[in-house]
Amino acid sequence: MTDTSQPLDDSNENEKRPQFGTRLLTDNVDVFKHNAWDHVEWDADQELAAQAAVEKNSTVKMSEDQRARFQSDAPKFWDSFYGIHDNRFFKDRHWLFTEFPELAPMANNEHSQPRSIFELGCGVGNTILPILQYSTESQLRVYGCDFSERAIEILRSQPQYDDKRCEVFVMDATQEQWQVPFEENSQDIIVMIFVLSAIEPSKMQRVLENCYRYLKPGGLLVFRDYGRYDLAQLRFKSGKCLEDNFYVRGDGTMVYFFTEQELRSMLTQTGLVEEQLLVDRRLQVNRGRCLKMYRVWIQTKFRKPL
Repeated sequence: MTDTSQPLDDSNENEKRPQFGTRLLTDNVDVFKHNAWDHVEWDADQELAAQAAVEKNSTVKMSEDQRARFQSDAPKFWDSFYGIHDNRFFKDRHWLFTEFPELAPMANNEHSQPRSIFELGCGVGNTILPILQYSTESQLRVYGCDFSERAIEILRSQPQYDDKRCEVFVMDATQEQWQVPFEENSQDIIVMIFVLSAIEPSKMQRVLENCYRYLKPGGLLVFRDYGRYDLAQLRFKSGKCLEDNFYVRGDGTMVYFFTEQELRSMLTQTGLVEEQLLVDRRLQVNRGRCLKMYRVWIQTKFRKPL
């Protein structure tokens, strides 16, 4: 059983699998024939059970002092997390270019257009390093930020890191004014993968508005994060809830679980236009122990109007 004292390793959930949506369970007899099934529909009883579990683990909220400590010390908790796991946490996201083909390497020729990609909350490079590794674009520029100094140190030390094409830096993305090495209206793509969920809900809108500010007209925001009633949310014990659907793990890192409606509302408020909003409901199984584990992720693509 996965311990909620550590972030579940969702950076690798699609590794070595076809694009999600292609493996469907049509007969429950087959449930343990594969490690995962896509688009698993929940029945009414399962939905009610999930609601009951969340209601139970959310009844007791942390005090204001506790909330303030976890929020103010968030960089320290993530530094500690990356210090413990070091670069063992890095895994190549094989699914990245399948789900987000916009990030895939483009042909490199004399007519190649300059391209700039910025990842918010880049961690140790699970997204940035595959882009650098597989792209030969001469005019590609990749930026990344994280508020963990330790994560940035680990990323810079990786053999795939190329400081001629990439610049990474420490930044708290919840600040009103971003200190970044590029201009407003300059980024072709901004990437957020399991990042917004780690931010205090009252500051999420500010982060998304800054994403809008730095995207160029026609630029794209790609996003993937935890959905409501994901396995990780249901496993929290009472006393770990900061506010509704927002929890603190045993290592001090925080996590929020979204609905598609609230994400759509936040993103459209910035002026971005929806191109994709998918709820990825997946049944993962432990075939050896005959365990079923229900995961829920949300994936979006929103574009800044021309």
